[in-house]
Amino acid sequence: MPEPEQLASHAKTWKLTLAYDGTDFSGWQIQPGERTVQGELQSALSSVTGESPLPQGSGRTDAGVHALGQVASFELQANVPPDNLQRALNRTLPPAIRIVESQIVPGKFHARHSAVAKTYEYRVFREPICPPFLARYVYPCPWPMNLELLERSASLFIGAHDFQSFAATDPDLATRSSRAGETLDEDLVASASGAPSPVGKQGSTRTIFSSTWEQRQSENGNLLIYRVRGNGFLHHMVRNLVGTMLDVGRGHLDIEKVPGIMTARSRSAAGPNAPAQGLFLHSVEY
Repeated sequence: MPEPEQLASHAKTWKLTLAYDGTDFSGWQIQPGERTVQGELQSALSSVTGESPLPQGSGRTDAGVHALGQVASFELQANVPPDNLQRALNRTLPPAIRIVESQIVPGKFHARHSAVAKTYEYRVFREPICPPFLARYVYPCPWPMNLELLERSASLFIGAHDFQSFAATDPDLATRSSRAGETLDEDLVASASGAPSPVGKQGSTRTIFSSTWEQRQSENGNLLIYRVRGNGFLHHMVRNLVGTMLDVGRGHLDIEKVPGIMTARSRSAAGPNAPAQGLFLHSVEY
């Protein structure tokens, strides 16, 4: 009989790209007694392959947050073609989670550690009445809004900045992560734990490569889309940026005060936390 070390040498590293509706899940990460995307994926892998690896995500999306391109990695002993695994998982997973791509990748690949950039998208619905079939995926915000001020405020975040003022502390995150057996995501806990950050990140400093608003007319009505691409994001950072910028666009906050909010390094200095349902993890780059 082969030794355990020999069996492990035949394991293949997998990369899955997922899309999901986060409304009915308590976020990505496994939590005791809660329904999560990671938990559903692990259960589906067990059902399909007989193995139960813990899929490592590119980052932890919170309850109610959606994904167009979340990435997960894990190892499997099973010798199965990628297309077959994709089809089998999609038959097993709940309809709110889909595997959009399945690949075997080099063994050094890790969904979180190997990522070099992420893009998030936030959707704001601008009509007086939000259609019920759209309400799960947008933040209804019908108040008068100055798009020029939104665009100007978004540009202030481009570059390397300390985003402590836009980070929510989550003191229970380390405990939950340890219980789940998953490596902590430094993008999420840096502000709370002070743990060392990987190369290219220091404490609560992150580099934003692009930060833009656009107006989009759809068949369902007028949308404002915020898209931000960076090398990492702190816990609730995108939602806090959006809440602050919407206050600027509505005239509740002077745009000249935004740089001061950043230098304050205090969550209380920034605007409100925008609701989860408008946020999407758009894509991850490697």
